[in-house]
Amino acid sequence: MGDTDNYTDLRGSRLTSGLSDEQVNALAGISFCRKLDDNEKLFQEGETDDALYVITSGKMAVTRNVGGGEEVTLHILQAGDLAGEMGFVGGRPHSASMRAIGSPTVCSFNRADFEALIDNDPWLVYRVMKNIVQVGHDILHRMNAQFVEMSNYISHQHGRY
Repeated sequence: MGDTDNYTDLRGSRLTSGLSDEQVNALAGISFCRKLDDNEKLFQEGETDDALYVITSGKMAVTRNVGGGEEVTLHILQAGDLAGEMGFVGGRPHSASMRAIGSPTVCSFNRADFEALIDNDPWLVYRVMKNIVQVGHDILHRMNAQFVEMSNYISHQHGRY
């Protein structure tokens, strides 16, 4: 995994939509951006951390352990998507694992460093939190559409695959 330019990676992400260059610089100052290796795990299901992960290029597989050492892919996250929001906001354990597809670039920052920005620029914090909700909603919308498509396929096939 290699380091990348935090400002450039974050500036192109949906997380920084509506932020000034100065605000993106402040966010870049608390961020760690890196290129992952193919199949590298970003985090494991059940682990707890307080980081927000921003996929700035490439794709990541969201997977769940289904027993017997097997994992199933629930969704593919793309550049612009986020991961770890619930741990970042509320300290909850990860409900799934994240695995690199190819060599994506991911930027992360932790809750304490982010909260420290409140005193200097509360609007930065507000806009980022608003963007987290919007991106999370977009991901949920895509997942719901895939679920409906799969359900329709199964019902039209009368349960045959």
